[in-house]
This record gives sequence, C-alpha cells and structure tokens, in this order.
Amino acid sequence: MTKDVIALTPKMPDTWALLAGLYAGGPEAGVTAGSEGAVLRLCAPDGRPLVSVEAPLLVQVPGEAERLLGRDVPVPFWWTEVRASGAVPGAERLAGSVCGRLCLLLGGSTWPGPASSTEVVDVRAAVAPDDGQPVVDVLTDSTSVVLADRPVLALTTWLSEVLRGTSESGRALQIVTPPHVRLSAPARATLLQVPNRWVVQDPEQGYYDGLSGAVLRWRDGTFAPVPGADGTAPVAEAFGRTSPSGDRQLVVAFRTTLPAHEDAVLGEGLETAWRALTGSAPAGWGTAEPVNLPWSPRRLTGLARDRAPEPTHLIVTGHPDRPALAWIRVTRTTAGVEQDVTLVLGYGEGEEPPLEAIAPLAEVLVTEHGLTTMLTSVRRAARDLTTGPVLQAPPVPVAFTLGARDVRGIGLTHARRPPVGVRPVVLGSASEPALHYPLGDGSDAGALVELHRLAAHLRTGVPGAEA
Repeated sequence: MTKDVIALTPKMPDTWALLAGLYAGGPEAGVTAGSEGAVLRLCAPDGRPLVSVEAPLLVQVPGEAERLLGRDVPVPFWWTEVRASGAVPGAERLAGSVCGRLCLLLGGSTWPGPASSTEVVDVRAAVAPDDGQPVVDVLTDSTSVVLADRPVLALTTWLSEVLRGTSESGRALQIVTPPHVRLSAPARATLLQVPNRWVVQDPEQGYYDGLSGAVLRWRDGTFAPVPGADGTAPVAEAFGRTSPSGDRQLVVAFRTTLPAHEDAVLGEGLETAWRALTGSAPAGWGTAEPVNLPWSPRRLTGLARDRAPEPTHLIVTGHPDRPALAWIRVTRTTAGVEQDVTLVLGYGEGEEPPLEAIAPLAEVLVTEHGLTTMLTSVRRAARDLTTGPVLQAPPVPVAFTLGARDVRGIGLTHARRPPVGVRPVVLGSASEPALHYPLGDGSDAGALVELHRLAAHLRTGVPGAEA
C-alpha cells in the first residue's frame, strides 16, 4: 500500500537536482506545476499525472523526523515528499527512484529505506486518471480516496492540497490505511470534520471507521456505514481492542480576540500558555507537518496578515522531551482578530498534568490576551499525541473560563449562579470581570454532566445584560 517516499537530505534539492530526480521517468515524461507552484507532477506523455513532488521543505525544528517517521535526523535538513498514484501499478518504483536520485546527488536517506533506487521507470505504458486533482488513488463523483501506509499519518503539505481540492470539488476525502497507522493530532482533527473519513482496512473484518468504529463497505463510489438490523451501524470488533495505559493528554482549547491594530502580534497568548504548562516557549511553527520554522510570533503574524481576509491555519510544536502540539485558526471578524487555539500535551505513566497552573493561566489570558473562552480537559490517550484506530475515552472537563465580554453579555449575576456544585472564581478587573469555573481533576466523568448543565445555564442568559 505504501505510495509515499520521502527524501531527507542535508543539502537543498535545487532545480537541477529535482530535474535529475524527475528524469527517473525517462525522456518521455513531462513535468507540470501544481497550485501556487508548491507541487510538481511527473506526467505520462499524454499529460496525465503519475507522481507528485512537494516543494522541498527546510526543517529547522528538532524531533520532527522522529515524531513522524521514527527516524532521528539532525536539523537542519530538507524534507522532499514524493507520492505515486495508486491507480498506476508499480508507480511506487517511480517515486522511489525520484528520491533515490536526490539522495545520490545530495546525500541523506530515504523513507522507507527499501523504496530507494536510481532505475529509470518506463512511463509510456502507464495509465493514470486525468482528473485535475492532486495525485489520488481513487476518484469518484463524491469521494477522493487516498491509500497511505506510514508510521504517522500527518497533515502534510500534500494532504492539505488534497483537502483543498476535494473541498472545492464538493467531494469527501477518505484515507485508507492498515491498522498499524496512527494519526497525528492535527490530522485527527481534520478527519473528524464531516464528510472526511479515516478508513481502516482490518485483515479479519474488512473496513471500519478509525474514529467511530462503524463497519464500512464500498457502495456507490464511497465508503459508507453498514446499517444493522436496528438501523444503526455495527461497531467493528477491532475497534474495541484497547490496551490499558496510564498515558494521558491535557487539552487546552481557547479563543482570544485582539483589536485589529497594525501593532497586534499573534501567537503570544499561545506562547504564554505553552510557557505556563511546559516551562519553555514552543519550538516551531508552520502551515503543515512536518513543522519546519523556528518559533516566531512576528513571522506568524506576518503570514496571517498577508493572507487576510482569508483565514490562516497554523501548526505549532514543542521540544522532543515534552510532547506538545497546537493548531491555530486565525480569522478577521467584526470584533477584531480571533485566534482559535487547541493545545495538546502528552504525559506518561507517573507524570502529572500541571492542573494547578490552569487557573493562573486563565487569569493571564484574560488580563493580557483578550481571552473569550477556554475549556481545559484531560483524556486517556497516548503520550506521543498520536491516535490509533481504537476506541478513545472522551475528554473529561477540568475547568471552563468565560471572558469578560461574554460575562457582560450573559449578565454577571446570572453567570455567577450556575446549577453546579462549584462556584466560579472572578478573574480580571472588578469592573470587567471574567469567570473561571473549576469542574474537577479530570478523573471523574461526572464532570461532563456538570459542563453540559453549566453550558445550558449560560445559554439562557439575557443577551446584552449588564452586571
């Protein structure tokens, strides 16, 4: 199933090196540029795509190759990802030859190692769909299907382009993997969005949804749940094969709103949270995985400003000794510049999430970074922040924080008297207070009920009410 091959080189693959790699298709092959020049395609003589080659990415963030490929590569290095169409028998040989030629010229290694070669692959007899999309394996009227087999399925530049292409064409994206593949946290968040789906091919039971467990079958050009006798989709037995583990994840999801001023700097609220919970700043940021740029709020702000008024999606990673990942969505609204942040940190057996830091963090985010809301939870999940295709326990709420603007809109008196056991703590100034609601330590699932009761109570507040 492996169609992805990655060249990891200490030197930059310049134009001549890329051409030498692409010549693996022989003199009959052609080369075209993808959207915004970020992807090159090696094509058959009739112009149909066989292999896509991402623009080489300079990775300056330690630990990214280890996190995504299980391989220790010293930084800086260049990551060049090549993918062959699954619709072409033996096309992975062409991808392996492209990467092998790059490494022959520039040094370094390929992943997976056995895929590397320098042979010329005859493209004249190849057949590939001319669909105008990035190289995918199956394309129907409703669905783009991608086959993947790698240690961690990440939200790469190529996958981001596929997502854009499928969305623009009105299709769903379905990624089919063997059961040993795990999702990175950003990839999981993306595949949770309807109509996308993670399809797991189990050798005993066929196909099932890796995030819900629903048994799937290929019908009418897409993988769809199989309804049982009662009308609901049965759950695959393999989905319930969980192993006991003491690993946990701390999930901090918050939104901030800043005035749309020229001197506004984005990412500072996230850095504040990162330092409060890990003791150091983030290691790097980027628009996809692997995360490639050293942490810099000002460079991050410049990118978001250049893309405005369109939203900007970013990924932030931490240092290898403390697994931490965040993804940010930056949008312009009538209220200003909003940043929706999800920060996830991993803890192993004997490690305790720093829950005592949450309330002080909420105070700082309220007073200095325009916090609107923050929900903190703990869940039983892998320390390395990846997700396997098995049942995951739901996150258990630890605390909820409501910013001053929403407290004012709901009404302070109403917001301070929720039907839950713990009363809120007032944060910020007396004239513009925010409220922090402690809900537990992440060990009692009853906190989910308390959170739902709290949310229902806050929704009944009077719009525009003053304290």
